[in-house]
Amino acid sequence: MTSPTGGADLRQLSDAALREHIAGELTRARLRSTALTDAVDEPELIAQHSPLMSPLVWDYAHIANQEEIWLVRDVGGQEAVRADIDQMYDAFKNSRAERPSLPLLSPAQTRSYVSQVREKVLDVLDRAPLNVSRLTDSGFAFGMVVQHEQQHDETMLATHQLRRCGPPLQAPLPGPADTTALAGQALIPAGEFTMGTSTEAWALDNERPAHTVHVDAFYLDTTPVTNGDYQRFIDSGGYDQRRWWTAPGWAHRQRAGLTAPLFWSRDDSGSWWRHCFGNLIPVQDDEPVVHVCLYEAQAYAAWAGRRLPTEIEWEKAARWDPVSQRSRRYPWGDENPTPERANLGQRHLRPAPAGSYPAGASAYGVRQLIGDVWEWTSSTFAAYAGFEVFPYAEYSKVFFGEDYHVLRGGSFGTDQAACRATFRNWDYPIRRQIFAGFRTARDAEPS
Repeated sequence: MTSPTGGADLRQLSDAALREHIAGELTRARLRSTALTDAVDEPELIAQHSPLMSPLVWDYAHIANQEEIWLVRDVGGQEAVRADIDQMYDAFKNSRAERPSLPLLSPAQTRSYVSQVREKVLDVLDRAPLNVSRLTDSGFAFGMVVQHEQQHDETMLATHQLRRCGPPLQAPLPGPADTTALAGQALIPAGEFTMGTSTEAWALDNERPAHTVHVDAFYLDTTPVTNGDYQRFIDSGGYDQRRWWTAPGWAHRQRAGLTAPLFWSRDDSGSWWRHCFGNLIPVQDDEPVVHVCLYEAQAYAAWAGRRLPTEIEWEKAARWDPVSQRSRRYPWGDENPTPERANLGQRHLRPAPAGSYPAGASAYGVRQLIGDVWEWTSSTFAAYAGFEVFPYAEYSKVFFGEDYHVLRGGSFGTDQAACRATFRNWDYPIRRQIFAGFRTARDAEPS
């Protein structure tokens, strides 16, 4: 068994080691939430920077409210800290566009509430028995709350990207890529593999259960599509030619007036620039394209003579090891992500150049499947056979259907706690404010 930070099976940890691991993950998430909210002044905290996003102060209080409901009240059996605000911070009762009009807690009140809740949660962690119910098995409820906070941290990071005033966020640049002898596409042979999981302790309900799937042979890009690739699509008139777009994609392209990825602009000399967390930077040809919707990804793939991979294809390319004949937790194996393997956790504020992280390659030589950009797939969000709601329907079940498409792999803004090769993200096909890009696939010729 490896250490908790190295990819341990949490079910095998001692009670003390499990509690220590949970405390560490709670602290990591809270440090990030605090940094994202402390980075701006009060007017920026309470402002709504886009109708697609909540005010930052709403996200911060919502994080604490969910933590209170699940850990203080449910696991801990303690009295509520602020039951009177449950409805105001319920994401299903108030749309994002409506949230600024609510009588939200002020930044000072929010920080006090966040602190009160965490103090009680740490007391619950010290005292409550673990492994006495499905909710506490391997500390699942704590893991669910950690992932929820990290997911909202990525949402808050996306809100920072939408800000047009105040101090910009800063982070070091990723290093150059080593693309020596890197093929353009990798052949993923036909065959069965195990998709999903029944053993990952903190996996969420839509990742379950593990099941066997047959996949026909296909080719997959070894790196995400780059800005340089995408500029060639733009320069060829890709946004103006109906033939590359699906019917709903073309309708949206016309209605929304799409002409380039979100945050891109062109100067008088014809050079492309993009807004990046308060800075205007040149578009780098070798970086994966980001802030494109599903329809743009589909149009590019059609223009290139390819297609988007299905969710099943993506996961096989990411997880299956033909040597050991088993599915791994991550493309490189079972060990947790490290800075040498993936661009995660807001360490950088942009994708790393395509071809980076050879240490993070899959068994088939496909790179950057974890981190950098969420990758659109052609699959709509659906339950696996044998799916069971746990612990509440509003996490996954209410989103199943044709309205949402699956994204895989995480982005530079995703934390490793909410990113593994079975993790499933989903969104409307028109969404562009998320840190989404894509890679393409094509069928393999029958042998």
